[in-house]
Amino acid sequence: MNFIGEILYDFNKMINDPDILLPLVNNRFIMILLVIVLLHLKYKTYSSMWASALVNIPGTLLHEFMHFIVGLVLNAQPSNFCLVPRKGADGTYVMGSVGFRNITFYNAIPSALAPLLLLFVGFYLNRYWLPRINLTAINYVGYVFLQTIIIENAMPSSTDFRVAGKYFLGIIIYLILFVFLFAFFF
Repeated sequence: MNFIGEILYDFNKMINDPDILLPLVNNRFIMILLVIVLLHLKYKTYSSMWASALVNIPGTLLHEFMHFIVGLVLNAQPSNFCLVPRKGADGTYVMGSVGFRNITFYNAIPSALAPLLLLFVGFYLNRYWLPRINLTAINYVGYVFLQTIIIENAMPSSTDFRVAGKYFLGIIIYLILFVFLFAFFF
């Protein structure tokens, strides 16, 4: 029994050795492979709505929370916040939703595309948090898992794009604002 304990101790020491981990962490191929494996495991749960919901709860919470906060700040008046999965009219699963009572030309685009703000969270974690954590195999896999959840759920859904595109005046205003900011800062 002591022999197995020594093997496990040596294995743990080896996989948490910074000299071994650093080349793996800096290898983009391994990171992409890890992300694809995580997403593949996630998509395997899609045969069951409830297993899928359980796996998607953290990301769905982040996605819908961004809609809710931006809608609240811009007076879209969030009216409901739902994380209970249901089957949509087209047969796909709807993992969560936020309803608004006051969608107008000035708040439709930011409220609908609010999950894109999660990309800034992911960038912050990558730039300032990752360099500060103790480099271990578990920490790195956890970091990749967290970033996968954040970035995947930062993508607006087709419903989000439909809501954002309903107000032509809002599209024009935000397009002008975007061009001005881009020209000013770049």
